[in-house]
Amino acid sequence: MWTWSESQLTQLGHFLAERGLCGPTVTAEAIGDGHSNLTFLVSDGQSRVVVRRPPPPPLPPGAHDVLREARLLSALAQTKVPTPMVLATADAGVLLDVPLLVMDFVDGAVITESTPAPSEDVRLRRRIGESFVDTLAELHSVAWSAVGLADFGKPDGFNARQLRRMRSLVEIDGTIPPAFAALDGWLHAHLPPESATSIVHNDFRIGNMIVDTGAGDIAAVLDWELATIGDPLADLGYLVASYPTPGEPLVATSAMGTAVLEPGYPTRAELLDRYANATGADVSGVNWYATLSMYKLAALYEYSRRRFESGAGDPYYADPGLVAAFLAAGKRLAGE
Repeated sequence: MWTWSESQLTQLGHFLAERGLCGPTVTAEAIGDGHSNLTFLVSDGQSRVVVRRPPPPPLPPGAHDVLREARLLSALAQTKVPTPMVLATADAGVLLDVPLLVMDFVDGAVITESTPAPSEDVRLRRRIGESFVDTLAELHSVAWSAVGLADFGKPDGFNARQLRRMRSLVEIDGTIPPAFAALDGWLHAHLPPESATSIVHNDFRIGNMIVDTGAGDIAAVLDWELATIGDPLADLGYLVASYPTPGEPLVATSAMGTAVLEPGYPTRAELLDRYANATGADVSGVNWYATLSMYKLAALYEYSRRRFESGAGDPYYADPGLVAAFLAAGKRLAGE
């Protein structure tokens, strides 16, 4: 959807060279799926850094804030949560018409449809799955106020506010579309109080990890643009709903993680037990949060589909079947 011009690459190279990071002559290669903030591997042939920027305007208000993402990553650098290191930022107008974030390059594999390891190595796959959920438990244990994030989100009333916000994305003249109504009603009828307060990643799935496939450890958690302060079970519910299980229809997020269907990976139940043992959290109500995650994704994809139809969005979201699949998954989880 966007590429660097020669003059922009020249400016970027000088920007990086002035900070001793790379350059001055660099190349930029798009990495990742490209449906949120745009991510590029930038290199001068020896040094490598990663540059993130928002997608091209127009953007929804408050979305794709890479400087907010940089603030969170800088705070997490004080913790045991594995993240890329922030190397530099640039405000809008310095290099591009949008701000950008420069991070260090973390070596490893992003696991989506298959694991880059011998098929018989079930022990490694087990370790990857365990490290995956252990990393989430570590994130939720961070003393977020102590690391400078006291004003990063609004945890009070988090669950109800998530519902209201998602509903507002799909309402037409104040009315929720019929396809969303049943799930919206179920979620409101069973709305729980917040279980606790923590940093919430909001897109914690296997495809957003860089994995050290030698040790089986998570080397870095990626894509923090949706992160906030809220109920940690929101992350756990999303993890469960986006973690494929045999015989269950796939949605767009679980289709990006089918590697976990290979022998060796823990089951959903095993992940939940491991998280509960690590955190002491009561996970018995996680199904509501898993249902919420499907509702949220349906609303976000529907909103993005409408933006595309209006000529201002990503064609990836054009297929209404993506929305229908999320809603169907939500109804299965809700028992509707």
